[in-house]
Amino acid sequence: MRRMQIEVLELPLARPFAISRGTRTAVTVIRVTLEQNGFIGRGECTPTPRYDETPESVNAELEAMRADIEAGLSRVDLQTRLHAGSARNALDCALWRLGAALAKQSIWQLTQQEQPISVITAETLSLDSVANMAEAAADAVSRGAILLKIKLNRDDILEKVAAIRAAAPYATLIIDANEAWSGVDLHSLLNALLPYNIAMVEQPLPAGQDQDLQRFTHPIPVCADESCHTREDIAQLRNRYEMINIKLDKCGGLTEALAMVAEAQKLDMRLMVGCMLGSSLAMEAALPVAIAAEHVDLDGPIWLAADSSPFLSYSQGRIWL
Repeated sequence: MRRMQIEVLELPLARPFAISRGTRTAVTVIRVTLEQNGFIGRGECTPTPRYDETPESVNAELEAMRADIEAGLSRVDLQTRLHAGSARNALDCALWRLGAALAKQSIWQLTQQEQPISVITAETLSLDSVANMAEAAADAVSRGAILLKIKLNRDDILEKVAAIRAAAPYATLIIDANEAWSGVDLHSLLNALLPYNIAMVEQPLPAGQDQDLQRFTHPIPVCADESCHTREDIAQLRNRYEMINIKLDKCGGLTEALAMVAEAQKLDMRLMVGCMLGSSLAMEAALPVAIAAEHVDLDGPIWLAADSSPFLSYSQGRIWL
């Protein structure tokens, strides 16, 4: 007999986290624990208002699946029983971990991948003033950060990037506009960013309103985040983006994420793996995707006032496994 437990938790942040859509001081996550024959599998998701999710709506989706999950619904059957999103992510990852426990194997063994020693991860620079973002960049690289992800809106774009590059001359820089650059002359802006050696720009235009990206050759690679949820989205994005950002909370778990990796590779799309704010429990589940990605952004736990088990080790710009 399988049992399911659902917990809704508010995790305070160590400092405010600001993007173009707003600022947060805490994050609400939902954790699912599955127990079967004394073995346990856990999953965590972060309901996201941008995708019309609330803790209440995701909790209701999970409760609606309780009878089937406790009756033994398989991870494969889950994919067609629940739509892509946070609720399916929590269940899918819990089922992966439960399956690993029952088989007395690691997730790496189940996915037939070799566990790396470490993975380079971005450290995100929260949206702030020019001076504060430059100071945050200097602090990050002083602690060993290798890859910095710059959150931007429409204000002082070049000034912020210039100040951050001066503070972090050797770091790899990627930019995330979170859909905020509508009405901006993107061709001119991307060319203006070239002197700062930007590796990638993420989701400059709103999802569904990104047709302008196919108008010109991009001098800097552009990555789809909000525009790309599941493998079905990838083919239609090829003429707008060079890269896609896979997030387990968007695609509905590790099962779909691995399918997205295969599809993107088949279509010659470059890969990034990202996250919502959350604990190490959520980040660890994405690591089998991270080893296939060109850029990894799994820094959610370093924003928390207190992390949760399995307590991934973050130092020198890497996640150590």
